Amino acid sequence: MFDRTQWFLAGMSIALSLQLSQPVAATVPVGKAVLTAQTNSSEAAQKVYVEGLELYNQGTAEALRGAIAKWEEALKLFRAVGDRGGEATTLSNIGAVYSKLGEKQKALEYYSQSLLVSRAVGDRGGEALTLNNIGSVYNDLGEKQKALEYYNQSLPLSRAVGDRGGEARTLNNIGSVYSQLGEQQKALEYYSQSLPLFRAVGDRGGEALALTNIGGVYSQLGEQQKALEYLNQSLPLRRAVGDRGGESQTLNNIGSVYNDLGEKQKALEYYSQSLPLSRAVGNRSGEATTLSNIGQVYDDLGEKQKALEYYSQSLPLSRAVGNRSGEAGTLSNIGQVYDDLGEKQKALEYLDQSLPLFRAVGDRSGEAVTLTNIGGVYSELGEQQKALEYYSQSLPLRRAVGNRGGEATTLNNIGGVYSRLGEQQKALEYYSQSLPLSRATGDRSGEANNLSNIAYEKREQGNLTEALTNIEASLKIIENLRTKIASPELRTSYFATVQNYYEFYIDLLMQLHKTNPKSGYDRKALEASERSRARSLLELLQESNTNIREGISPDLLQQEKRLQQQLDAIEKQRIETISTLNPNATKIAEIDKQRLALLQEYQQIQTQIRSASPRYAALTQPQPLTLPEIQKQILDENTILLQYSLGKDRSYLWVVTSTGLTSYELPKQVDIETAAVAFRTAVTSPTQRDIPQKVAEASANLGKLLLQPAAAQLGNKRLLIVPDGVLHYTPFPALTISQTSGQNTNVPLIAQHEIITLPSASTLAILRQNYGDRKPPSQTLAILADPVFSPGDERVKGQLTQAATEKLEANNLGLNRSLRASNREWPPKRLPFTRQEAQTISSLFPSASSRQIFDFDASRTTATDGNLANYQIVHFATHGMANSKNPELSGIVMSMVDDKGNLVNGFLRLTDIFNLKLAANLVVLSACQSGMGQNVKGEGMVGLTRGFMYAGAQRVAVSLWSVDDEGTAVLMQKFYQKMVQQKLAPAAALRAAQIEMMQQEKWQSPYYWAAFTLQGEWK
Repeated sequence: MFDRTQWFLAGMSIALSLQLSQPVAATVPVGKAVLTAQTNSSEAAQKVYVEGLELYNQGTAEALRGAIAKWEEALKLFRAVGDRGGEATTLSNIGAVYSKLGEKQKALEYYSQSLLVSRAVGDRGGEALTLNNIGSVYNDLGEKQKALEYYNQSLPLSRAVGDRGGEARTLNNIGSVYSQLGEQQKALEYYSQSLPLFRAVGDRGGEALALTNIGGVYSQLGEQQKALEYLNQSLPLRRAVGDRGGESQTLNNIGSVYNDLGEKQKALEYYSQSLPLSRAVGNRSGEATTLSNIGQVYDDLGEKQKALEYYSQSLPLSRAVGNRSGEAGTLSNIGQVYDDLGEKQKALEYLDQSLPLFRAVGDRSGEAVTLTNIGGVYSELGEQQKALEYYSQSLPLRRAVGNRGGEATTLNNIGGVYSRLGEQQKALEYYSQSLPLSRATGDRSGEANNLSNIAYEKREQGNLTEALTNIEASLKIIENLRTKIASPELRTSYFATVQNYYEFYIDLLMQLHKTNPKSGYDRKALEASERSRARSLLELLQESNTNIREGISPDLLQQEKRLQQQLDAIEKQRIETISTLNPNATKIAEIDKQRLALLQEYQQIQTQIRSASPRYAALTQPQPLTLPEIQKQILDENTILLQYSLGKDRSYLWVVTSTGLTSYELPKQVDIETAAVAFRTAVTSPTQRDIPQKVAEASANLGKLLLQPAAAQLGNKRLLIVPDGVLHYTPFPALTISQTSGQNTNVPLIAQHEIITLPSASTLAILRQNYGDRKPPSQTLAILADPVFSPGDERVKGQLTQAATEKLEANNLGLNRSLRASNREWPPKRLPFTRQEAQTISSLFPSASSRQIFDFDASRTTATDGNLANYQIVHFATHGMANSKNPELSGIVMSMVDDKGNLVNGFLRLTDIFNLKLAANLVVLSACQSGMGQNVKGEGMVGLTRGFMYAGAQRVAVSLWSVDDEGTAVLMQKFYQKMVQQKLAPAAALRAAQIEMMQQEKWQSPYYWAAFTLQGEWK
């Protein structure tokens, strides 16, 4: 378990002089004429001073620069009339702005000038104020002891002049230094002295500041609920006085508390409110802090690249404002991401940059974090003694600064070292010290991790039942934490990070099954497997039957609509850019970056809609099916469920019938993955797919691993397959298993079995629930095929004048050459057999109830206009795109050109598909890789299939690789003939079509017929 450096924004009052009344000219005995001139100059100085103050209050970087210019002008005027008080105040204010802009040395120059003037005129109040501000600069620069020296000079001066507000601010700042030095109890003493003083003088801004800081101390001490109490008192005060910078600070800190409590979605909400406020007031240090904290949330949720993006935005800001603690923390966090990504040396580079910075500024808490993280890297590199050295340096620092959560992390990690060294009892001792600290600080993720580690050691000692108690307690926490994440994308990412808990639990249950085969442990293992997979899809499918936008504020819905329009516009812009004569790679990359940012913003708005929706709030979490429920609701006497779980040491297969359950131990994950990759390569590779012996060997090898143990049970039953990991890419219909003596051993599985794949058994139950009482659509078939991809397509030419045609041909010639040279597949090639496919299929249906949509009409606009809801079958015959990195960019390519030759957005993306309203019994995606996407651990394939299921499809036929145009047309024709002429259900019809294809010499290779699989309803 590693540690991220997370930041509370401490309340540092740097621009305190701005809270004073306006400077007043000194009264001196001069002549009347001179007095008038001086009065005029004094009034002019006051006027310019106020103009500067107005600019300062705007808070933007540009306005702050303007304030400096105004005050420099005022400074000259104050000096001209000999107004030393005005001079001192203005010098201090200019220093404050430079400090705010991160120019600390320049700030010190102005403060030092101000200090001299205040002392010269005997203004002890002004002197106290400036000493306080100089202390704040040194604190920002990490020179804590020097900061304390100046604060301790300031404090008695404030008291001597009876300035209780100034006294309160200095007490607050001293508290802040002690907090950063890790002396939380001392910090609390100073903050607690400052709070009643702020209240006594009616300074609500100062009161809010003290409340925020007290909340920060309690959070550092692990008392998160107490921290929230103080922060929630501070927030309305910040807002009441219009302190947007302070509001940003408090919002950031509330986010940090929720992050520590494991409520990542709530943390993100507060950080997302804080960030624009920091930017609005030009607080680059606060902006850097919040960016780093957002990065940490994404990091914890498994979104490593997204985390790096935020850390990379934060780092230069911390450096620009001289915030060395912030710089060190972000460097440490970046190091942790690289460690998680397996780049150990790169991780050490960043961590080794972080450590001396923390030490230089005296940040013992940050130093402890980085020491722990360096120890973690060495532990994973196998250097356990070196890891112990770093942990042993970290632990006393954790204790010295009172960071109980951090102490729990380091203790847990020391336990991990002893576990790797095989010293189970010693590991348990450290885990057992860590556990109560995690509980006391409300660190639910840490507690779950501790419990899981204890379970592992108990299993190694042979105490299987004790191990079971601990891992079940751990999973209970995991289940609770995932429900607190409203975003389906982030919930999916988070669930992927905890799949090792479920894997351990399943393996433990199956070990218990071995020792107690009649105690039902194999049943519990199957149910655990069902709970570990496709949970986000399960919840999305339940949500799909509810109008979650009902009762949502029009403003939020308008934001969603605006983002949809912006996404459409940027997609069109991208098409126009890549269609130019010489596409600009830099511009395309910039557009791609903007598009991804818009998609992320769109997802955030959808999360806000879910969070605000009364209907969504009323939904109960759908529970995965138990074994009896699977047997009753999913299976019948002719249908068997095969559920796979791949594990590091062992894998498992459960064979479930309507009346029984049998479980099998399979080889470890890496062996199955090697065989599965070899099989898929043999089936799809142009150099192997037409060599029957190569395909047969690879098929038999994988079949032996996956199916042979259960071969006797399969008979001729229908197979519902719930795959895991690499098996989501595997064409099960082409697998073979050994037959009884005398029979052909190379008969594909499809020859004897109808095959359906499911993300989980429970998803089928939700699908059936969704369409159980749905009225069938009145029309039969809508088929969209043979779109127009290029302005050079002959169908475009037929619409244009001769001159325009010649221009298009010239452009297209240059375009093709440019794209070939850069290996771009643009424009997409026309698929001539899709038209033939569509015409043949349509001829099987009455023309009155079917619709053929070709050419320019096969467009994104047609697909999204709502009319597809009227059809029982919706068929797309075109190009498909699978994006394994960003599944939301997966999609179907429709017409890219209108009938006048203008480029249009022809990408039907996953986000568009989710917004379709369908009532289809069947959606067929007769396109390349339409069943592919991002294979997310624990969730399965995240791609087009789930989009269409959410949109209302009972079942979806998709492909697993880039399919042959003609071969696919032949398969689809046969598929529909079996459905229409032989009245077969879609799953049975697909099987019959595939069998017929493989019996023909031209199409016998599985490459031509095995790509398509049916997902969803089998009846």
